[in-house]
Amino acid sequence: MPAKIIDGVKMASEIRSEVAAEIKKMARTGVRPGLAVILVGHNPASEIYVRGKVKASNEVGLYSEQHNRPETATTTELLSLVEDLNRREEIDGILVQLPLPAQVDSKKILMAVDPTKDVDGFHPVNVGFLSTQRPGLVPCTPAGVIEILRRSNIPIAGQNAVVVGRSDIVGKPAAMLLLNANATVTVCHSKTPDLPGVCRRADILVAAIGRAGMITGDFVKPGATVIDVGMNKVTDPAVFQRLFGGRLYKSGKREEAFRAKGSTLVGDVHPEVAEVAGALTPVPGGVGPLTIAMLMYNTVKAAKMRRGSSVPEMSIK
Repeated sequence: MPAKIIDGVKMASEIRSEVAAEIKKMARTGVRPGLAVILVGHNPASEIYVRGKVKASNEVGLYSEQHNRPETATTTELLSLVEDLNRREEIDGILVQLPLPAQVDSKKILMAVDPTKDVDGFHPVNVGFLSTQRPGLVPCTPAGVIEILRRSNIPIAGQNAVVVGRSDIVGKPAAMLLLNANATVTVCHSKTPDLPGVCRRADILVAAIGRAGMITGDFVKPGATVIDVGMNKVTDPAVFQRLFGGRLYKSGKREEAFRAKGSTLVGDVHPEVAEVAGALTPVPGGVGPLTIAMLMYNTVKAAKMRRGSSVPEMSIK
């Protein structure tokens, strides 16, 4: 039986509705959570992401600001901007859109963000809070992974979870969240021997390696839940054919779109996994929409924590 395809768009919509309701409650006490987004230069992908974040902020009722700086911006100039936003009481969340230009010390900029306003959850203080199960701000994509599992009624406690990828942004925090939820967690990477064999032990397999279609059917235990965090732009017709050319996986609509645009967005999971897994997140339409929804949630969470209010926790610890 083919895998159940998990609808991330629907779940993201539910979370946004919950966040919007919470913002309305806060408005009755005179508080409107505020998000500031910093965008440097003219990276087309970054501009698209920022537009999506600002649009989502407006839709749920957040106050939002976008601070654009030229490609030539210096570390000193950006530090000054961050310090100004740190001081402003009406700004609860600060998001620095990555990547920053080569001349900017990205780590220095991210470290300068007040941890209580670090809605990306990247600051070492928040990383420490996550690892010691203290209240803090959790990276949005890993938080979205946990929400997908929770809202799909997929148990985590007592399950074997394998995370493929060890990035600070996704792999490590996803592993920590799963561990905090009482899964037994293995983190894999490029040096892991017999990667398919390790992955086949997983009840929950999180693919966050950044390689199109790398996780094939022989990586997956029959009936396992597979969460595909990958976002890979494919432009090579040969790669497209490898992923979608088989009889079972051919998609006329996707083929038409690829021919028209010359590219398509694919995950780290090969389409054939749908014939093995019990549940699977698609790309697009899976984890991606949850990332922005959890950013909205984190901004509300930051606003409430900064004011000593109780936080609508969902399942994010």
